[in-house]
Amino acid sequence: MANTTRGGTKLGYAEYVCFPNDGRRHEVIDGEHYLNPAPNPYHQTVSKRLQHQLYTTIELAGLGIVFDAPIDLQLSDYDMVQPDLVVIVDKKKSVITPTRIKGSPDLLVEILSPSSADQNRRLKRSLYERRGVREYWIVDPMETRVVQLVRRQRTFLAEPHEDLLHLSFLDQVSVDLRQVW
Repeated sequence: MANTTRGGTKLGYAEYVCFPNDGRRHEVIDGEHYLNPAPNPYHQTVSKRLQHQLYTTIELAGLGIVFDAPIDLQLSDYDMVQPDLVVIVDKKKSVITPTRIKGSPDLLVEILSPSSADQNRRLKRSLYERRGVREYWIVDPMETRVVQLVRRQRTFLAEPHEDLLHLSFLDQVSVDLRQVW
């Protein structure tokens, strides 16, 4: 993970859209540029399997929309990220604009890679908590586990689960982790 800024100036969306389309993940958190390489094949396999389950239980059921990376998510003037998966329920569709998602979605999923593990566990967790994300999953494909963080008041709390991961905001939706690994 590389971290670069321009002479102490916070970067915003105008600078963010000028980053090259070079196959790497460019993100801005608190005005600082973070750069990660493209994900590995197993990361993408896990992402595809999670997305498939979320898509079939949420989007095909008419409950919301599921996006996969790359998708621009702007959480503030100085926070633009590209989560692996984004879920937005129907009543929050107004955060979807023609160019990006602008506002807090209902679920964000980040799948750990060696280059992004620390960033996802600490920096992004803090960002997503501050910006009002309802639920955040930190997926560790090497350890075959998911930390499910659910917003309770103003903070994330880890929810215990086994092989079935139930969304906190859609009772009828669950993900079978046995089909992910």
